[in-house]
Amino acid sequence: MIEARATGLPDVLLLETPVYGDGRGSFLECYNERDFAQATGISATFVQDNYSESLKNVVRGLHYQVERPQGKLVRVLSGEIYDVMVDVRASSPTRGRWHGERLSAASGRMLWIPPGYAHGFLVLSQTAGVFYKTTEYWAPELERSVRWDDPELAIDWPSAGTPVLSAKDARAPRFRDAEPIA
Repeated sequence: MIEARATGLPDVLLLETPVYGDGRGSFLECYNERDFAQATGISATFVQDNYSESLKNVVRGLHYQVERPQGKLVRVLSGEIYDVMVDVRASSPTRGRWHGERLSAASGRMLWIPPGYAHGFLVLSQTAGVFYKTTEYWAPELERSVRWDDPELAIDWPSAGTPVLSAKDARAPRFRDAEPIA
């Protein structure tokens, strides 16, 4: 059974799922549509599954899509990350606010990040495998980014060493210059 807990941002939920372990290893149910809907009250249709594997200190994000924003259900399959979302909705009273959570394969935790949020993470372990379901297809022409270390956002990233970024993420605009979601 999934337990949903509110975070500091509207509609962003931390989901606890049981991990069953014994001498052989562990088992968890990665996704159950019925349990997700019962725990969250959300009837989401997921259209795409994504998986990234990253090395320690890699920062991916902060990414989002305009016009067809994606809701994301994020789970770590190996390792540990610090997962962050930022409200980028133009008319939101919490625009520019962020929330972060540690997610790991061992914890069984997931995050529901609704459409309207930029998303990214920092890898805390030697490697991390991150799996997420999306409610919209990836559309590269609609993808936007926000600088991960924007001083205006003042995200309190855990200290893990020198961040490793893609060229695209290194060029991301500051929040004040990023295109909002209408």
